[in-house]
Amino acid sequence: MTTILITGGCGFIGSNYARYVSRHHPEYKMIVLDKLTYAGNPENISDLKNNPNFSFIKGDICDEKLITEIVPKVDYIVNFAAETHVDRSISEPDAFIKTDIFGTHNILEAVRNSSNVKRFLQISTDEVYGSILEGSFREDDPLEPSSPYSASKAGADLMCLAYWTTYKTPILITRSSNNYGPYQYPEKVIPLFVTNLIENKQVPLYGDGLNVRDWLYVEDNCVGIDLILHEGKLGEIYNIGAGEEVTNLELTHLLLEMLDKPKSMIRPVEDRKGHDRRYSVDCSKLRSLGWKPLADFKESIKQTVAWYQANRAWWEPLKSGEFKEYYKKQYRQMV
Repeated sequence: MTTILITGGCGFIGSNYARYVSRHHPEYKMIVLDKLTYAGNPENISDLKNNPNFSFIKGDICDEKLITEIVPKVDYIVNFAAETHVDRSISEPDAFIKTDIFGTHNILEAVRNSSNVKRFLQISTDEVYGSILEGSFREDDPLEPSSPYSASKAGADLMCLAYWTTYKTPILITRSSNNYGPYQYPEKVIPLFVTNLIENKQVPLYGDGLNVRDWLYVEDNCVGIDLILHEGKLGEIYNIGAGEEVTNLELTHLLLEMLDKPKSMIRPVEDRKGHDRRYSVDCSKLRSLGWKPLADFKESIKQTVAWYQANRAWWEPLKSGEFKEYYKKQYRQMV
């Protein structure tokens, strides 16, 4: 039986991918490892608990002993475990360096010393490339990260590539654009804005709102990740993007329209430090494997909004406690 380890599997993309594996590879034995920090929610995978091939381990990829015990028992590893929020990385960079770089190194070492692991897929981000005003980044373009978050992910990518070159450790890397969909922790822009608007609270729009992002529905990302895991060429990097580029201002207006809220709900705030102007990735390499995004942007955004409307019991507890205190510091009165 093939065994797959999904680290960070209680987070947003990780939990969506765990459900994807359950549906499309029901014969796989699946192990989800998650530290259950503020953004790791066991409720995200509660629907998998009755799957006889599913097991959960509460643990940290920075725990060398634990990783050394688990890794030799698996065939595939997909590493979603990371600190991922840019704002937090600016105010609290230490945790990002520890988890994103040191934690990835722990997995690499365990894979290098195991003869069982066939493929280790590192989940990265398009933010490692930095900003691009025209055109799109290809996988062999230089990395110019702008935030402690993107720098920590770039460091992990380089470590993976070094292990491939030096040891032929069987790595692959994906770099996806901005994801959206159900189960996304409400610190990220779409769930933050949607849940604020549902609560009739203003939304904090950085700067002039003209920063451009390419929005990728999480299910399309999961399809790409799975294809790369099984059919990608070892030692290679694959960009994943939908080509749905909109400004933050356009996105905000779309959410206001869907939730029937006035433009007065927008509150401009001081721009983020080192805020990249535009992200765009060339996905021709992945498309050559047969992948293409299937989600219609506006329809999938509408479905995402509907999910948060129907699942207040999931996100309302998250917007209290640590989340509320953090965003009080960020935006004063908007949470």
